[in-house]
Amino acid sequence: MLDTFLDFFITNFHVLTEMFLHLDLYLHKWILILGPGIYALLFVIVFCETGLVVTPFLPGDSLLFALGTFLQLKTGNLHFFWIATTLIVAAVLGDFVNYMIGYHVGPKIFKSKTSRWFNEKHLLSTRAFYERHGKKTIILARFLPIFRTFAPFVAGIGKMEYKSFCVFNIVGAIAWVSLFLALGFYFGAIPIVKENFEFVIVGIIFISFLPIIIRTINGYLASKH
Repeated sequence: MLDTFLDFFITNFHVLTEMFLHLDLYLHKWILILGPGIYALLFVIVFCETGLVVTPFLPGDSLLFALGTFLQLKTGNLHFFWIATTLIVAAVLGDFVNYMIGYHVGPKIFKSKTSRWFNEKHLLSTRAFYERHGKKTIILARFLPIFRTFAPFVAGIGKMEYKSFCVFNIVGAIAWVSLFLALGFYFGAIPIVKENFEFVIVGIIFISFLPIIIRTINGYLASKH
């Protein structure tokens, strides 16, 4: 039995990896394969995307939108309440773990007084930033790919007040999950969206990155002047 499973896994490793990294596009297949186990996979994806600084490439916004669409279509007996609860808990725990890693690792990394990047001055400036803007940063970063992964880690490095972080971590997670599930639920079943679902997912990814692109361009133009 184990040998058969290993042979299947090795033979289909590339396909399974592609489906895992682009879960938003292959969600229907995963639902059929895993059944109720899809809840566990969704938890792992969202937890890793928000909780591990090495996995910012995992799907976030587009995955939530796709889930909202499948909830509308009643695919795979998914339940809105349990999907929302699973994702919110995963997002909250992911940010918490990320924060704790930054909290304990940060002072050890940024202790040099001579390093160009990892010096004590940067640590102090990070702490000052999160004292002034930490609350809104934790919430707004939820809606920005990559920033969503790094914001809690940096908040930990900056020693953001623990109680404030927990409150805005929960608020941000609820707002992020609810908004994108609702968007998928109410707009994903529109015929033109269903017929061009892959293009819609790509569009959502592009829109999610748009603020980062605009900020980068503005920064580049400002540096030119």
